[in-house]
Amino acid sequence: MSTSSSPVTPELGRLGLWRGGTLLTPETAAEVERLEYGTIWIGGSPDADLTIAEQLLDATENLTIATGIVNIWKSPAAEVAASFHRVERNHPGRFLLGVGIGHRESLGDRYRKPYSALVSYLDTLDAEGVPAHRRVISALGPRTLALAAERAAGTHPYMTTPGHTRFARDILGPGPIVAPEQRLVPTTDAAAARDAARTFLSRYLSLSNYRRTLESHGFTAADLDDGATDAAVDAFAPHGTAADLAAAVQGHLDAGADHVCVQMLPAREDPLPALEVLAGELGLRSDVPSGPPGSVRR
Repeated sequence: MSTSSSPVTPELGRLGLWRGGTLLTPETAAEVERLEYGTIWIGGSPDADLTIAEQLLDATENLTIATGIVNIWKSPAAEVAASFHRVERNHPGRFLLGVGIGHRESLGDRYRKPYSALVSYLDTLDAEGVPAHRRVISALGPRTLALAAERAAGTHPYMTTPGHTRFARDILGPGPIVAPEQRLVPTTDAAAARDAARTFLSRYLSLSNYRRTLESHGFTAADLDDGATDAAVDAFAPHGTAADLAAAVQGHLDAGADHVCVQMLPAREDPLPALEVLAGELGLRSDVPSGPPGSVRR
């Protein structure tokens, strides 16, 4: 069993890209690195072989690649650990393993005692030599957030708001990583933006773990039912000018996030033009000018 790994958690940078694994290419990774984003998060429950992570690492020089997330019910811990060590040998210090428990609705009878299953999964990763500082947990509630502080480098929450980021930081304390995902719709057309956001949100707002989390952080059933109110949709998937999108990211940073990974909607559209404008607006690169109001997409 290999236990060699970088003694520190990979550098995430201030801003990253979250994108489904089936939509990621080596060419996209190279462009994201050129824009000086720090990390790409592979969404959609990547397989235990972590092949997609290695392909993205092969195409880049310094970019961190993370999983957002490996589903503990789908990908056996021992297989993931073996893949982690392979990736680490080839690209030392550049991979972060994100793990999580997924959704009861998609797992049926397998979704039993999820907290205990997650603890057992972490135990196996420990036994197979995957260090705690090279993994994060997708955590929403206080118990799992506390576990992320104790057994991992921190947390990578999905489908949350800055209010949850502040809640997570309060539980984790000042040391562990808080790296939330934030959905953005890069257009100033409010009607089109809300249509795209509602299409995306239609599944997530029916999942019990997200509903429970959102309702515990100030949203009501009336806010979330029947496609959600415009105000709720705008809170979950902000749209507008480059400055508006940057402000949504900054909201998480101000609430205590170390890193924010953005997911551009609609998910299948090329995210790179919006990422470039956002990079300029947030000062990731001095040679990428920020766009004038409305320059993201009309």
